[in-house]
Amino acid sequence: MTPAPVAQLAARWTATAGSPRGGWLRVAGRGAGAAAAALAVGQLHDAHDPGVLCPLRLFTGVPCPGCGSTTVFIEAGHGHLLAALAANPVTVLAGLGLLFAPLGPGRWWWRLSDNRRSTLIGSALALSWVWQLHRFGFVHL
Repeated sequence: MTPAPVAQLAARWTATAGSPRGGWLRVAGRGAGAAAAALAVGQLHDAHDPGVLCPLRLFTGVPCPGCGSTTVFIEAGHGHLLAALAANPVTVLAGLGLLFAPLGPGRWWWRLSDNRRSTLIGSALALSWVWQLHRFGFVHL
């Protein structure tokens, strides 16, 4: 059984789902969660650097499209936003898209056809991989 104050808060949260105020509340909640995660990852990295986390890069030396995603959070947690953007711009853009989804981009995304969403995801992964190959010196742009 849910305690009354929690049930009331949940009902209020659900009632604001489609309103601009509710959208901004969700953005604030997501932003606070992302900031807390970035600060925690930054501090954890300072205390214990695990080294390379990507299995592909660890075993072959070749970065994957997602390489740099952890670095994005580490750099953001340290307040180095340009370094976070340089680590993996696609991760930063995806994170911003998820952050602001309650204000409208989320509805735009789900209105796209499955083929269009798959094309966008595939294109983002391809661009990210080219960026990572350039970043690690495999490709010169």
